[in-house]
Amino acid sequence: MNEYFPPAYLAPRPVQYRMSLTVGEHSARHIRSIVRSLLAEWEMPDLTDAVELGVTELVANVVRHVPDRRCTLLLLRQKTGARVEVSDGSPQLPTPSATLSPDAENGRGLVLLDAVADKWGVEPRADGGKTVWFECEAASAL
Repeated sequence: MNEYFPPAYLAPRPVQYRMSLTVGEHSARHIRSIVRSLLAEWEMPDLTDAVELGVTELVANVVRHVPDRRCTLLLLRQKTGARVEVSDGSPQLPTPSATLSPDAENGRGLVLLDAVADKWGVEPRADGGKTVWFECEAASAL
């Protein structure tokens, strides 16, 4: 029996990628690799630096502030760019630091996210957790 499998270049591109994780201090490196690969497949390499930085900051917040360190990461391909959502079970909503000293060790995550993302936000979830999301638009969409 012959089966036809179309070449990879004819296969449809995924529009989303979801993974459930228990993250640790070194998880961000592996997640950045996945993000880089997806953005290349989606032909959005110009978003790589911004999306990698945003993902790194959100994962670091899970490591620091979520007791069980569990989260779900969702990457969505959009017409104009990419959206990233990181959901966890903690009800504590992140807030940008009102004052940030140049010597501060913590508190830069949301400041950096605001600098690299076109939009971002936090949404409480019905189960008591939250989703922190951000969107980056491709240069060609601007």
